[in-house]
Amino acid sequence: MSRSESYHCDVCGKLKSHTEVWWMAWVDCVDGEKPGQEQPFFKLTRWNSHQAHSEGVMHLCGARCSETLIDRWISEQREVSDARHGPERVTPVSIMRRKV
Repeated sequence: MSRSESYHCDVCGKLKSHTEVWWMAWVDCVDGEKPGQEQPFFKLTRWNSHQAHSEGVMHLCGARCSETLIDRWISEQREVSDARHGPERVTPVSIMRRKV
């Protein structure tokens, strides 16, 4: 029995076809400058069907949506940095749900 999965771009909502080259992105964290503080970083790579279903992975249909997501993430990180008053874990979920 085969398993069928469908993916939509997390920026524009486009449905992925089997022939298109897509991208995946996610946010990870490293130790921040202060003890107990985490610093997020953005990862972007070409499509990998084995990783596409992993938790936290954002699906991107191309360069335009990848650039849009990166721009949103950078803007959000500036806001978080300005508002930071202590150690916290940053989880930028809001960047995935905005449309172009």
